[in-house]
Amino acid sequence: MNSDILIKQYCKELRFGKNIYESYSKINAADYGDFLAQLLKIEIEHRELTRKNRNLKTAGFDIIKTFEGYEFGDIQIPSAISIEELKTGAFIDRLENLILYGPVGTGKSHMATAIGVAACSRGKKVKFYRTAALVNNLNEAKAKGELLRFMKQLGKTDLLICDEWGYVPFEKDGSQLLFQVISECYEKRSVIITTNLEFSKWNGIFYDEKLTSAIIDRLVHHSHLIVFQGQSYRLTHSTMKSQ
Repeated sequence: MNSDILIKQYCKELRFGKNIYESYSKINAADYGDFLAQLLKIEIEHRELTRKNRNLKTAGFDIIKTFEGYEFGDIQIPSAISIEELKTGAFIDRLENLILYGPVGTGKSHMATAIGVAACSRGKKVKFYRTAALVNNLNEAKAKGELLRFMKQLGKTDLLICDEWGYVPFEKDGSQLLFQVISECYEKRSVIITTNLEFSKWNGIFYDEKLTSAIIDRLVHHSHLIVFQGQSYRLTHSTMKSQ
């Protein structure tokens, strides 16, 4: 049997996929050892790229955004964490949280997404939700008897991003389910929250002082507060304004 056919068959039986079969004939090597080393390197790089793309797909980002061109001028970052640690997501390894607080349009969601995208590239598992959508999903999962399965899926993540926290108040059941998610994340994985509400107004989201206090307590422990200031980027760069 022809060697090409054999290699293709062996790759299939060993579940290597098509990459090795499609790559081996393009390698220029000095000897057999060099050939094998190059082939294995190609396969490792292919698997790494596949994993990164899979992580990005399952993260659920609205739009893929990075730190390219991102401006930190109007952002107050505490001394306990550096810009480089934000960009690399080093805080995720330490199971720390970020609370991104400031007016609408000042770059909170962009930063949260860029951190999440970078984390996916590092092999981390990330989930991105608009907070209201997360609560809706939790309510639906509970109604269908699938809450445990949904919680297990969240439990596999390294980073949970809750965007637009506090934009919409929640009913009692939704508040309790969200509290359950935050409790499950506590000291097990990192959470990023973007919000335009100061802590003193969070009771207006949950309508329960004890629940609000319990959520804040779990979030602020091992957390960094990053404060966004300045004008809304969207308003500053809007077409209507230029007209």
